[in-house]
Amino acid sequence: MRKTVPLLLAASLCGCVAVAPKPDPGDQRVNPIPISLALEEIVTTGIRQRLEDPASARFGTVLAGERILNGHREIVVCGHVSVKKSSGDHGTDEPFAAKIYPDAGSSFELVAMGDQSPNASLLIGDTCRAAGLAILDSKLKASL
Repeated sequence: MRKTVPLLLAASLCGCVAVAPKPDPGDQRVNPIPISLALEEIVTTGIRQRLEDPASARFGTVLAGERILNGHREIVVCGHVSVKKSSGDHGTDEPFAAKIYPDAGSSFELVAMGDQSPNASLLIGDTCRAAGLAILDSKLKASL
């Protein structure tokens, strides 16, 4: 019994090895970047292509940031756009989140836009919050 206890104690401590923590894969923060004319053109063209009345689009706050994800450059863009309603008045600002891939010919991917569904608002809020791009308005405050 005297030999068994120290042996079991030693064996149980062998599994307690200090390991360096792995980087958090959920950390998707970006490094904020200014919106160049080229980036602005990519974003406005990508958003306008998805609107019923693209000519009436008015862009509000737009923030962008860059990161390397899985070895590829990615620009995350979060912002607001308003479009004329059928009544002729401009509607409320609709939030959007998009990604641009400079290594792939600056291809544009719309993550989500508007608040037509709770899922869109949550997806926009989650994407912008994870990236560290705080676009706050009454629609996003609940999801951020």
